Amino acid sequence: MRAAVLVSVGVLTGAAAPGAVAGPHDGLRAETFMLPLGAPLPSMEQLAEPDVRSRLADQSRQMAAARTALETVGPAAGYGTKAATPAAAPAASAGQLHATSVAPAAVSYPDPPHTMSLAECKTHMAGAAAIYIKSRFAVCTGIQVTTIWKHAGGPNLGVSSFALYIRGTVKDNDRTIRYDYDATDFTKVNTTATSGLQIKIEGTIPQTWPSSARAIKGGDLPVTRTFDQLQQMPAAHFTQTVRYAPGQGTGSGAADVVFGVYQPVVTSTLPPGWVGNSPAVGKPAMFAPRWDAAKYLGNPTGGVNPANRGGASFSYMATLVYSTKATAPERGAAAHIKQAYATPGATKPPNANKKIPGQKSDAPLHRLYLDNQRRKDNHARAVSNCRRYFGPNYTANGTKDCDEFPFQSTYEGVAQAEYDPHAEKNNSRSCP
Repeated sequence: MRAAVLVSVGVLTGAAAPGAVAGPHDGLRAETFMLPLGAPLPSMEQLAEPDVRSRLADQSRQMAAARTALETVGPAAGYGTKAATPAAAPAASAGQLHATSVAPAAVSYPDPPHTMSLAECKTHMAGAAAIYIKSRFAVCTGIQVTTIWKHAGGPNLGVSSFALYIRGTVKDNDRTIRYDYDATDFTKVNTTATSGLQIKIEGTIPQTWPSSARAIKGGDLPVTRTFDQLQQMPAAHFTQTVRYAPGQGTGSGAADVVFGVYQPVVTSTLPPGWVGNSPAVGKPAMFAPRWDAAKYLGNPTGGVNPANRGGASFSYMATLVYSTKATAPERGAAAHIKQAYATPGATKPPNANKKIPGQKSDAPLHRLYLDNQRRKDNHARAVSNCRRYFGPNYTANGTKDCDEFPFQSTYEGVAQAEYDPHAEKNNSRSCP
């Protein structure tokens, strides 16, 4: 590999004789930047601009700072610095609800997706978001690694770049989280020394709660290849699996929760003889996984495999996508929710200070699991409101339901103030 690098450098710079080992005295320099996915690759003309490196350095610093998704919950939310912009979310067509009949009660939200393709990850990571949250079981992030090659005090030689995408997915009722790493979009402009540029890819777990929990890992990582070796692979694809056996977590009763931080890391090391920021370390947005063995989960015993009881997910506030399109079965519910957020003062029960939660990440809705009585109370208070403000025949002879928002399955439901003395009263919407 040295000979291949030295031939191209020696011919261009004239600083190293063919076959000689290039050293710092030869003035060969390179600088690696860890950038957001899709960052424009500077042309040779742009590299001559005096501020191009400072712009790239600023982007690198921003990438290093925004390591945690804005929507992260649980103890991992306090790890690192939160991103300033929301994560990318599924498009409306991906979250369309389904119905088995025209009755309002027949409309149901689909099961959250547990898979994600590389193409889907690329599409949603093409913007400013540091992470794409398709669901609590399918998340992706990534980073772009760009190196500028030059001769100290002389001309720029070239640019090399590639993208690294990481997808985290969990099968239904499974404790194993699978991470798929894909190195793609390799680019080389003019002269580079990529045949000797070492790229290390790994997945790390810098922290868990509790700290005593021990992971079971599988897969290909860590892996180290040169830039050219990765580029020449039919598919530079690697996997890592992570699971925690039940019985290691915290929480009351059978909750048995393990929280963690999963941090992908890419390290770029310059070839011998090149001077610069080496090794350069890049850390895409972290993942916030959790493992749970609560009884209300779909796999409370593990069936024939008790070691797999419970499941895994990611600790993010997921976005529920409702559509007001005429063809959407959830159109009525979507319109009610839209009005609750857009003009809360015009909804019933009346409250001039009404500010219904669930619209922003700093005021989310929380799912109500085991308290069946509170769920019943939420619905009973909503029905009471419908009768009070829309009359005893609010159902229009059984053709309508009493629609409530926030949902009866949330802690923020209609009866919240009866359970929480600090909660705003009448901070919901009930209507037929």
